[in-house]
Amino acid sequence: MVDPLTQIVGLLQPSASVSKLVTAAGPWRLHRTEAGQPYYCVILDGSCRLAVRGHAPITLETGDFVLIPSAFDFTKSSPEPDLPEGLVTMPVQVRPSVFHLGTTRRAADVRMVVGYCAFGSTDATLLVSLLPQLVHVRGEDRLAALAQLVAEEAHASRPGRDVILSRLLEVLLIEALRSTTGPDMPPGLLKGLADERLAVALRRMHEHPTRPWTVAHLAKEAAFSRSAFFDRFKRSVGVAPMEYLLRWRMALAKNLLRRKEGSVAEIAERVGYSSASTFSIAFSRHVGQPPAQYSRGQTVLEFHRAEIAQL
Repeated sequence: MVDPLTQIVGLLQPSASVSKLVTAAGPWRLHRTEAGQPYYCVILDGSCRLAVRGHAPITLETGDFVLIPSAFDFTKSSPEPDLPEGLVTMPVQVRPSVFHLGTTRRAADVRMVVGYCAFGSTDATLLVSLLPQLVHVRGEDRLAALAQLVAEEAHASRPGRDVILSRLLEVLLIEALRSTTGPDMPPGLLKGLADERLAVALRRMHEHPTRPWTVAHLAKEAAFSRSAFFDRFKRSVGVAPMEYLLRWRMALAKNLLRRKEGSVAEIAERVGYSSASTFSIAFSRHVGQPPAQYSRGQTVLEFHRAEIAQL
């Protein structure tokens, strides 16, 4: 049985992580504006506050794990409610991959492992849009252990480091995402998969993207009326069923074009289009350029990446 979450994380191609141990004491506040990088944090001891743009601030406690698949603007601080206005603390490097925030005149109040990873997929924005904007998991020892393994591997220079890191990051992402449950879960793929009947329709789309699906066919798979299925799917997943199917087909098509796995006509058939021309029109509308042009652009990009790697 195809697992949509595993497929999406696999297509994201998570790669080598920047991971570090951070300690802090006294009052402190750290503000970050990132270029959409995947960010994660596990609290080893103590507590702190996290404020992510667009979300209510949360208090992180020992054992908590946070994942922001696309981080742009967030603030972490000590848990005191009356921090001085405008306080910004600069981290001080204590030793390689270890940083401290706040005063050094007393023992650390909090220890945490924080890290960033990169997504190799050129379609990362589309894929990340199917995931929650913020994942907060409490009491999952497996996540803390995985984050520690990622940190240890990132700081080592052992053979096979990049391969091990990419696999560990895949496991870390999947474990974090599937640990997100509850009625307050934001709309997205995970909320859809948490609904047993919607999950059937989602899995069918991922198992058989080439079928000529309609809302009526998918509603029948999920044992809903057409209107009830459409409304429930859109509320839970955040997009209409056919929009989700289009995004998934385009993600698959971009991956196949990038890997040069067939002609445009062959790829069109593999992602559910009856002709190359119909596929090209849909692809051009969604991506902004025809499939053949996109494929040539990926060849040039890979060539430049290889040149840079040799410098």
